[in-house]
Amino acid sequence: MDDLEKAILIIFDETGAIDDELKKQAKIYCNEIKEKPSICRLCIEKLCFSNLVQVQFWCLQTLHEVIRTRYLTMTPDERHMIRGSVFSIVCLQDKNLLRVLEGPAFIKNKLAQVLITLIYFDYPLIWSSVFVDFFPHLSKGNMVIDMFCRVLNALDDELISLDYPRTPEELTVACRVKDAMRQQCVSQIVRAWYDIVSMYRSSDQELCASVLDSMRRYISWIDIGLIVNDAFIPLLFDLILEGALSDQLRGAAVRCLLAVVSKRMEPQSKLSLLQSLQISRVFRLVTEDADAELVSDIAALLTGYAVEALDCFRRTSSEDAKGMSMGLLNEVLPSVFYVMKNFEVDATFNIVQFLSGYVATLKSFSLLGEKQLLHLGQILEVILVLIRYDPAYRTNLDVMDKIGKEEEDRMVEFRKDLFVLLRAVGRVAPDVTQLFIRNSLASAVSSSSDSNVEEVEGALSLLYALGESATEEAIRTGSGLLSELILTLLSTKFPCHSNRLVALVYLETVTRYVKFIQDNTQYIPMVLAAFLDERGIHHSNINVSRRASYLFMRVVKLLKVKLVPFIETILQSLQDTVAHFTIMNYTSEELSGSDDGSHIFEAIGLLIGTEDVPPEKQSDYLSSLLSPLCQQVETLLINAKSWTYEENNAKIGVIQQIIMAINSLSKGFSERLVTASRPAIGLMFKQTLDVLLQVLVIFPKVEPLRNKVTSFIHRMVDTLGASVFPYLPKALNQLLEEIEPKQMAGLLLLLNQLICKFSTSVCNILEEIFPAVADRIFSVIPRDGLPSGPDAVTEEIRELQELQRILYTFLHVITTHDLSPVFLSPKCKAYLDPVMQLLLYSSCNHKDILVRKACVQIFIRLIKDWCAQPYEEKVPGFRSFVIEAFATNCCLYSVLDRSFEFHDANTFVLFGEIVLAQKVMYDKFGDDFLVHFVSKGFSAAHCPPDMAEQYCQKLQGGDFKALKSFYQSLVENLRLQQNGSLVFR
Repeated sequence: MDDLEKAILIIFDETGAIDDELKKQAKIYCNEIKEKPSICRLCIEKLCFSNLVQVQFWCLQTLHEVIRTRYLTMTPDERHMIRGSVFSIVCLQDKNLLRVLEGPAFIKNKLAQVLITLIYFDYPLIWSSVFVDFFPHLSKGNMVIDMFCRVLNALDDELISLDYPRTPEELTVACRVKDAMRQQCVSQIVRAWYDIVSMYRSSDQELCASVLDSMRRYISWIDIGLIVNDAFIPLLFDLILEGALSDQLRGAAVRCLLAVVSKRMEPQSKLSLLQSLQISRVFRLVTEDADAELVSDIAALLTGYAVEALDCFRRTSSEDAKGMSMGLLNEVLPSVFYVMKNFEVDATFNIVQFLSGYVATLKSFSLLGEKQLLHLGQILEVILVLIRYDPAYRTNLDVMDKIGKEEEDRMVEFRKDLFVLLRAVGRVAPDVTQLFIRNSLASAVSSSSDSNVEEVEGALSLLYALGESATEEAIRTGSGLLSELILTLLSTKFPCHSNRLVALVYLETVTRYVKFIQDNTQYIPMVLAAFLDERGIHHSNINVSRRASYLFMRVVKLLKVKLVPFIETILQSLQDTVAHFTIMNYTSEELSGSDDGSHIFEAIGLLIGTEDVPPEKQSDYLSSLLSPLCQQVETLLINAKSWTYEENNAKIGVIQQIIMAINSLSKGFSERLVTASRPAIGLMFKQTLDVLLQVLVIFPKVEPLRNKVTSFIHRMVDTLGASVFPYLPKALNQLLEEIEPKQMAGLLLLLNQLICKFSTSVCNILEEIFPAVADRIFSVIPRDGLPSGPDAVTEEIRELQELQRILYTFLHVITTHDLSPVFLSPKCKAYLDPVMQLLLYSSCNHKDILVRKACVQIFIRLIKDWCAQPYEEKVPGFRSFVIEAFATNCCLYSVLDRSFEFHDANTFVLFGEIVLAQKVMYDKFGDDFLVHFVSKGFSAAHCPPDMAEQYCQKLQGGDFKALKSFYQSLVENLRLQQNGSLVFR
């Protein structure tokens, strides 16, 4: 070995025995060699004489790189030498070159790529004979034929195929090459394909498969008559139908036939082609014990054939052609359905797309024929087969382990298109669809096979999906077979109901069709049984019982009044469940988030909270639920100091659970009921609130408990209305105890709710609490803004940003609900200046445009409130602050900044508020505002006097739109002036 060969071996070494430094030196050495003018000759010599695969690959790689980058700068002699040498290797013109063609596939593919790079530059103008010169060498046997295929494949990959992104230059070259090949050699290439396959079909089937796979790539752009003739088509069918041949060769022939079928043509020509193929000859192959890969190819062929026939039907206007297209479809569809039902094929998604197109076409039929109805039934069979889970995953899906979760997620995604197809069939042929689902359910119920679980789940899933497209009216009246299907659903106890998937889809389906029960109340006991027995809330699988609780709550919401006669039965059935949820250890992994049992209490609250329940009964029901819950909380709080560390989390969890239960229970009671018609109910909730507020006293720092109690206070504000007022001072003061910044946001939300609901009625409460709120907020939020940028934003900063956002909302809510006097009260006055400075800074500089808009709106409202009369000094210093600070900084300087983007929709809305603020200031302050704004602000911005004069006229006029438009133009011109290119418009 010479030094170059040694260096190449070092570069390609993967043993790890060579250190990085030596590899680096070897790479530098090889790169230096690449720069030599004689590199191409050196590479060709190495290819001729080296047996080392690494050296051969490096030489070919280098040749490819050098030709791509330097070929056009070489002399004609050099280029001729390279062409001749590469071609002689490809065609085995010298037996010394055999070593390359005997090498591994990646060497031969790289060699083909080098030849294609030469074709890119030189064919057909300089090297017009490259393909023609190939043909005499094909007689040398399979090595040269194999290279011939690789060259054609590389030509497709590197230049012709549109499956890869191409530059405009590459597209131009590809067009030039294809045009030249069509004129010069395509017919000879096709003849070579035919001769090779005919000659080697028995002796070298792998070679024949390679030839056909190359041919398939070219069918889309060569003359179709070269393939569709009395020679080639019979040859392809012979290969496909001859069982003694390898599946590899047969599959290659099938793929060629698919390329023929998919060739772009006019519909009439395509119809003639499809008819001439007599595709029915391959139908029998999918009924045999064929190789899965061959079946997949045949499935793609049959689907492609059906797609083209359907496309002809859509594109032709001739009735005869439409009839012919539909005849071809009727012929091929049974085989397509058979393949889909009986084999796993890669083309499933494409087949579903085709079937969706077929069903969409049938929508245009005024009357469906017998064949079309039969096909729709077969499509439904295909859907049912494809949506079934594999029994192999049954246990995984039932216990929902990692494998089960992945399989369920995969199937949910996979089913989406199939359910879209189902609904399309349901719209085209509702009777056929409903009858099919009825029969599927009946079959699943009667089946005792091992696949019963998957059959039942599949049939129920079809019924569920069908309901998604059914109108509310159709479900309510049970049109068609829906009433029968719903009754079958309610009356059936499936043998496999213990299975998680079956139980879940059963409950979801009952819920979907529950509107039918609104007009058919005689079936309410059946619905209740489905949710309350072991099929639902009492199911052995906790995932099912949780979901059943939520779905039951939805059913109760819908049927509420109709369920009043059944309250006793329902409460009795839920007695153990209610007790179970309130004593369970909250830290258990079994319960988390929304699956905490609160849905059961919400359902009960909706049931007993209606006025249709007699008052005495209602009080008894509510008392029987609230009293033990409150007693349990009181008992826990009394003993809280004696809890051990281990008990602490568990018992806090129980308290949380109880608060959530009571909160959910209260959702069923309206404000009118608890305050006006039945105040005794309101009293119970007030007593409950008293008890739960003690939680904040005992556990002021336990955030989950604070959040739950705060949520309950929110609920009581809505439920008890103004009668909650006596409890608010205690609640709010307790929430303020040792409050953290992120907890402050929750308190502001509660205050916002109170203000929005009660407006000026909360003035006294707000005056009392505002100082403490402002004091805590201004101690953590800087008045000149929070840090920004990706590196500056930590979790703590994010919490402060959220608090700041809610603070602006809080100030906005105060001012827009006639509560601005709160800022002026003796207790709050000290915070007026910090609030104004924060609002001023934010109205000019805040990154969030919506926050800036809110701040401007606050100023507008305060100006109206505090400056009702011209020259009135209701708030000392406010008038001058607004004129001197807010007007110039926010209304002029902030909009002159180029970050103020007029093309942004939110920013343009903000601009409107800024212009409105100027109008309001002029209305309230008159010439004091105008003189200062123009003389100080406009002068500082170097605004020309005539433009300032026009502004004054527009402001004094009554046309707000004209003022806004002029001010935008003024701002844009001032910006241009700042750039030194003043152009006033």
